[in-house]
Amino acid sequence: MSQAAATAQAAFKIYGSGDGEVRALDGVTISFDKGKFTAIMGPSGSGKSTLMHCIAGLDSLTSGSVTIGGVDLSGLNDKALTKLRRDQVGFVFQAFNLIPTLSAEENIVLPLSLGGQTGDRAWIDKVIDTIGLRDRLDHRPSELSGGQQQRVAVARALASQPSVIFADEPTGNLDSKTGHEVLSFMRRAVTELGQTIVMVTHDAVAASYADRIVFLKDGKIAGEMTEPNPEKVLDYLKHLGE
Repeated sequence: MSQAAATAQAAFKIYGSGDGEVRALDGVTISFDKGKFTAIMGPSGSGKSTLMHCIAGLDSLTSGSVTIGGVDLSGLNDKALTKLRRDQVGFVFQAFNLIPTLSAEENIVLPLSLGGQTGDRAWIDKVIDTIGLRDRLDHRPSELSGGQQQRVAVARALASQPSVIFADEPTGNLDSKTGHEVLSFMRRAVTELGQTIVMVTHDAVAASYADRIVFLKDGKIAGEMTEPNPEKVLDYLKHLGE
């Protein structure tokens, strides 16, 4: 059994052709370890969101392969891919994407109920206690602060115990204090609950919560960092931009 939650092998994503060809991903090979928090960083247009979308099965590669939990996505038809995304993958976006008419608790268990499952109640209770929103479960999104809404969105991603959670700029719409709340929760989800999180961010402080940072430039992997801190990250990004 591989220790990788998700991998990309020789991943190419090419738009256009001839002189107008753009290589959003230019032969990327990478693996994301189980039970680790990885951040993906790089300048605008470096391919970080493209990489995430392709590994998450939201977009397809021009060539190369992607696996989640050891399953090669290219071999799946649309129905099987949808099922894999629902069962194995959690998503957190910059916009909270909560359903306004549902309570916080209903939003958290929504992916499970859509799949006709109730989920593991003990696990869901643990997630709810980790986000510290037990007293807000019957509130609708409009009655919650931005940070609380995003914590509900992270809890929703965790509820089905997916193989991997992909977070795309999850604190992009939050102030620094609220962002810290959400990132601390994501960090705890990895450390205490054993989740695997892959996060795209341009924020050095957000990235410093990760175990490992992968830097992209021009669709290629430009470097990696472990045990990051904001100063080290900013310094690296500065050299990357030159």
